[in-house]
Amino acid sequence: MLEALQVAWSSLLDIEHLRLYLVLGWLGYLVWLGLWIVLQKREPVATLSWLISLAALPYVGFLIYYFFGPQRIHRQRLRRGRTRASLPPPPEGMHPSADAVELARLAQATTGLPPITATRAELLIDGSAKYTALLSAIAQAHEHIHLEYYIFLPDRTGTALRDALVERAKAGVHVRLLLDAVGSGRTKRRFLQPLVDAGAEVAWFHPMKAYWFWKRPWLNMRTHRKIVVIDGLVGFTGGINITDDEDDRLRKDAYRDLHLRLEGDVVRELQLVFVEDWAYATGQAPLRLHNPPPRPGPISTQVLISGPDSDWEAIHRLHVAAIHSAQRRVWLVTPYFVPGEAARMALTSAALGGLDVRLLVPKISDSKLVTLAARSYFDELLLAGVKIHEYGPRMLHSKALLCDDDLAIIGSANFDHRSFRLNFEVSVMFRDHGVGSELAQLIQGECSLAPRVRDDRARPLWGTRVPEALARLVSPLL
Repeated sequence: MLEALQVAWSSLLDIEHLRLYLVLGWLGYLVWLGLWIVLQKREPVATLSWLISLAALPYVGFLIYYFFGPQRIHRQRLRRGRTRASLPPPPEGMHPSADAVELARLAQATTGLPPITATRAELLIDGSAKYTALLSAIAQAHEHIHLEYYIFLPDRTGTALRDALVERAKAGVHVRLLLDAVGSGRTKRRFLQPLVDAGAEVAWFHPMKAYWFWKRPWLNMRTHRKIVVIDGLVGFTGGINITDDEDDRLRKDAYRDLHLRLEGDVVRELQLVFVEDWAYATGQAPLRLHNPPPRPGPISTQVLISGPDSDWEAIHRLHVAAIHSAQRRVWLVTPYFVPGEAARMALTSAALGGLDVRLLVPKISDSKLVTLAARSYFDELLLAGVKIHEYGPRMLHSKALLCDDDLAIIGSANFDHRSFRLNFEVSVMFRDHGVGSELAQLIQGECSLAPRVRDDRARPLWGTRVPEALARLVSPLL
């Protein structure tokens, strides 16, 4: 075998004008791949990052871009038309400010979901509160339970939820479970078999398949949403997955996280998001469900969705617009902070304008590269007057934005390129002093336990500044 390889190598070197052929092949590769990337019409920084990175990897770079490069998904626009006709009309009797009206219109124009109300909105802090509330609500289900998760693992937490769903399915409740094929990849079908045997339906979002060479796989485009809807009456969404890693009853180092329990008409919008995702993942016709009668409530809400099936980056736009609309404070909590230019400008402009701008991030995230990339932005933010707090020793996984006293956005989306452009995400925007006050108390308490980043901190060249600078170079690709 070795001798055959040596003969083949010698034959290759004997080819006349080999270097010229290699150079021409490399140039052709650059032109072809460069046109492919440029025609995507992404941000110049991201485009240049891909070009420079892949130019150094002849031919192998094509495979990298083919599997992991940005794509658009042209899925059926279920959200336009008859499916959304069942939503109740926007709330009446409220007199929102001009900023609130503008944000609501922007959200509806980019998502197709109108402003709506909730009768109840409860913040669930950490996995113990979320799992207790979720299992209690599931036990009371009578008609259907719809679940969509990025991570659902076959550990103690996942087993407890599976068994609760099995019990309800055997009682005649229609259970539908949609799992991301990458995030829940460790969950084998045999673990879910008791659920299927009980009559439940299980589907996978973008499963790995043997694609033909002309069809690019959607390996890099995941549903990062966490949605549960029970009987159309109770809804859950936020940042907490189904895993022992986020169950503080089982682990002292469980993630610090935030979730929502919702009641009222807003649950219809969460239901609609699930129905669209279920129809897309399964190829089935949209579910026809009996909706409970409208129940207007005192809490003004609006569901925000975004993903690679839309060019509008709705959640990104709403974050930036909300920051620009703030008059007094902007408090941002995120586990992954890799902002684009628009978001960075919004934060620094708010701080330079005299607002109380705070950024709460984990001291050490579960991605060293993302931690370094996030810290590469700190100097600019500190110079503008942003107060940065690093939370530890537990991993901070909460995702929330608070502007002034009543505008809050809570959901699954991180403050980074992946959540804003690649993942399917869902958040809820509130215009409510009660929710705002509760979120403010939570963030204030977290910041009191998280030391502030100082602008005179030690930053050795090779140990800090160079790794951060290198991580920032690839941040558009993260």
